[in-house]
Amino acid sequence: MMTPQEILEALEAENAQSLFVHARLVRDSVFGKEVFQRGVVEFSNNCRKNCHYCGLRCSNANLERFALTKDEILSAVNMAVECGLGTVVLQSGEDADLDPRFIGDTIECIKELTDIPVTLCLGDHDRDIYKYWRACGADRYLLKMETFDRELHARFRPGQSVAGRLSRLEMLCNLGYETGSGLITGLPGMTPEILAHDLYRLSELPLGMIAVGPFIPHPDTSLGRSRSGCVEESLRATALLRIMNQGVNIPATSALDALLPNGREQGLEAGANVVMPSVTPESVRYEYSIYPGKNSSAGTVPESVSNLQQRLKAAGYQPSSARGGSPDRAAKFKDI
Repeated sequence: MMTPQEILEALEAENAQSLFVHARLVRDSVFGKEVFQRGVVEFSNNCRKNCHYCGLRCSNANLERFALTKDEILSAVNMAVECGLGTVVLQSGEDADLDPRFIGDTIECIKELTDIPVTLCLGDHDRDIYKYWRACGADRYLLKMETFDRELHARFRPGQSVAGRLSRLEMLCNLGYETGSGLITGLPGMTPEILAHDLYRLSELPLGMIAVGPFIPHPDTSLGRSRSGCVEESLRATALLRIMNQGVNIPATSALDALLPNGREQGLEAGANVVMPSVTPESVRYEYSIYPGKNSSAGTVPESVSNLQQRLKAAGYQPSSARGGSPDRAAKFKDI
């Protein structure tokens, strides 16, 4: 495990090529050139939260809200399977009107149709709800920290805290979910020292998946005039996470693609081993606007997924339909 000071030195080094080479060697020793594919079904953009970096925030009156029916979700899941994606992710804003039984029924229907893992990315809920969804068959849960810095966390996530988020991660791990979390690099006010500490803290947790992507300002938020996060810094963060978490799944995020035409490929070259294309229906895909450029792929879902798969092959990687569990998953949540 690197120290925060060693992480900081790598973030600020004049040249990062040796860092990227090291990260690729570590990734290849565990996963080879296999890239796991997760199909993301963004089934609702309703949200009760008012996070300053997110276009889904409840105060955004310029966003046309939507919520898919169970049949529409199942159709998208079936499309993901037909496209050769090995996991389905059910993702939404934190909808105040969300009925936990709707999610539970949907999970059970998916499990009746296919044996692929079901990942949930539905934000903050009580333990009983997490336990219920786990009993219905949910395999994994994604809950991003964004930052461990208490001041920044409180500033950009009003009414929320680092301690509260960490307690839910602990809940999820203890309930048997393969749990994922992550960070946003380049948030306004984030220093290299804060990022180094964030990467260290994230690597202490017994996670099966870790995501890191650059901040992209959304025009309909209070941060709309802020500068985007540095792609190079985000790639260095990806490489450092790979070196410190050898067998953890790390995605090449869609945020990289939003800033660069070959962003996902650069993420893979920095040590990532997962891609997460959207399989949300075309009719509402663009309304899931967390940041500009998300879900900007033209064409149908099969066309956009096929295009991404061709990009992976051209870059020397092998798109995989495997379940893609983390071989490094820890059995016990560490003392945090």
